[in-house]
Amino acid sequence: MRRNISRRGFVKLLGTGAALASMPPAFARAADPGRQKAKIKPILGSWISVLWSDRRHYYWNAACAKFSREQWEQSVKEVADIGMQYLVLLATVEGGKAFFDTPLVPKAKELACGNPIEAILSAADTYGVKFFVSTGFYGGWLGGKTLTDPKIARGRFELMAQVTEKFAHHKSFYGWYLPDEPGINPYYTDDFIKSVTMYGREGRRLVPRSKILIAPYGTHLAVCDDKYVKQLERLDADIVAYQDEVGCRRMTPEKSVLAYEKLRRAHDKVPQRALWADVEVFDWEGPANLPSSPLIPAPFARIKKQLEAVSPYVDVVTIYQYQGLFSQPGSKAPSDHPGAAKLYTDYVSWLKAEDPELVK
Repeated sequence: MRRNISRRGFVKLLGTGAALASMPPAFARAADPGRQKAKIKPILGSWISVLWSDRRHYYWNAACAKFSREQWEQSVKEVADIGMQYLVLLATVEGGKAFFDTPLVPKAKELACGNPIEAILSAADTYGVKFFVSTGFYGGWLGGKTLTDPKIARGRFELMAQVTEKFAHHKSFYGWYLPDEPGINPYYTDDFIKSVTMYGREGRRLVPRSKILIAPYGTHLAVCDDKYVKQLERLDADIVAYQDEVGCRRMTPEKSVLAYEKLRRAHDKVPQRALWADVEVFDWEGPANLPSSPLIPAPFARIKKQLEAVSPYVDVVTIYQYQGLFSQPGSKAPSDHPGAAKLYTDYVSWLKAEDPELVK
């Protein structure tokens, strides 16, 4: 899972204005020196999963397995209806099971929908949502030297080619998510930087228009120094969505402010790397950070503090994750956790007051 239990100069000064002007709005740099008093940003994206093999997804795994094509489409419509523009598919293969037809891995037999990835991408075409599609986890979770292992890379490249053949015709196929997320301690490893180059290059070869997204943890250890800035220059990802680590209890929202302020200063020196937040909207039913402990919705009061903490510094706020932790009352694609409807209602009530134009 994305939270493995260990928990994922471009321009000279005179050219900076032109470079920023050419970027899409969601990538634009927050240049306001008074941004520490910025308006709280709404949630513009979320992770989404098909199935997961441990109990962290307990409250929605069984429901997702039974989803029809129409229910998968509804899952996308619901996020679009509250202003979200991005979805990140957690995995195309996980736990030795594929979520689409491929000769490389047996398909998950428990899925009621024959092709859930096709269903969500088709719905995203309809509702204007951009998808980052996962490159994992064929070959399992990668770390250390396996990140750049040529044999594993060949297998993943083959899977990426099949994903491209089946799904890249969708206009919603916006980019690739590299899910073997690193821990920043407080720097990236060379193997991770090399792996981003490998998989990013292959992803862009297969789908030239695609953006590359990573979502590292270790945000509480963030630094802004010359070494980290140089690593950002080498890191061939378009978007770095740092996990805010509040759900994993490594940071409080108050500490999050300090971490993202440092990251903002670093990214301002490397403006080709968009700075996003991956806000953890979950709590734990049992002990924190164990695969045996189900994720449950956090109270919106805490989440609002998290959004407030990151908003002055990031370009886009995403969450882990709408699916399962939020549930529109009366939804055709509901979560099994009773607190999910309350979290949805609380967030949408706030959103209607702050950004009513986002709510359909």
